[in-house]
Amino acid sequence: MKKIILSADSTCDLGDELKQSYGVHYYPFHIILEEKDYQDNVDITPEEIFDRFYKKKVLPRTAAINVQEYLDYFRPFVEQGYEVIHLNLGSALSSAHQNCVLAAKELGHVYPVDSGNLSTGIGHLVLDAGEMLKTGKYSAEEIAGILTRRRKNVHSSFILDTLKFMSAGGRCSSVAALGANLLNMKPCIEVDNSSGAMNVGKKYRGSLKKVLPAYVKDQLHRYGKISRDKIFITHSGIDEEMICLVKEKIQEEMEFKNIYVTRASCTISCHCGPNTLGILFESEDGHEDFNC
Repeated sequence: MKKIILSADSTCDLGDELKQSYGVHYYPFHIILEEKDYQDNVDITPEEIFDRFYKKKVLPRTAAINVQEYLDYFRPFVEQGYEVIHLNLGSALSSAHQNCVLAAKELGHVYPVDSGNLSTGIGHLVLDAGEMLKTGKYSAEEIAGILTRRRKNVHSSFILDTLKFMSAGGRCSSVAALGANLLNMKPCIEVDNSSGAMNVGKKYRGSLKKVLPAYVKDQLHRYGKISRDKIFITHSGIDEEMICLVKEKIQEEMEFKNIYVTRASCTISCHCGPNTLGILFESEDGHEDFNC
């Protein structure tokens, strides 16, 4: 069996420790701010983006990895005899997967996976792939196929503290943003795990301290049997008190083997703004596909 490289777009938001532990290679998205091109979480941070918005009222554009960049990135692995599994940001959100598929067709030995997700919704699938690789039982093609089937079991959602950034980025009207702020509404943004499209779910009212525990309870009891192996708490920069509050509520509702806390990348953060927090987990349907 050929040697396999595990790779993902930078939007998988795993954090350095998990990235290193599972040997994950990243390729960064582009962050274009005031006509300067940055690499996501390489030479720009979410804090810098938020600061620029509050001082100058400007937001960056985000740009997908293009075909040539993927070709240049994958080619050294392929030439060294590796196969590559690469997980992309959901195809409804970006052209990255389409570009990755074109590069893979030209090179061969590269298996792109449309995660149908974002942030650590992608991260769940990355870690699933890492566990399969540890067994040594699966080819890159087999793992890519399993991940594609498993994406329907990844559930991702976030609570937004403000709609200012969504409004500034053209993703909701300024009137809706103003109304939500005046009423102290905190919308839940839910990810359609077939494509990565984002939809507005339940709208909560009140402070984050009140809203976040209610949100956690609702999400954990919304689906069928939840996999207790891991759950992510992913945020765009929020007070440690809120993270602890969410972790305690998760532990009150369900026991998980691993609760990972990670910080969202610039690509994710610039659309949702600061104080955004989500829980991301998997349901067990489909785990029969592999036995780690």
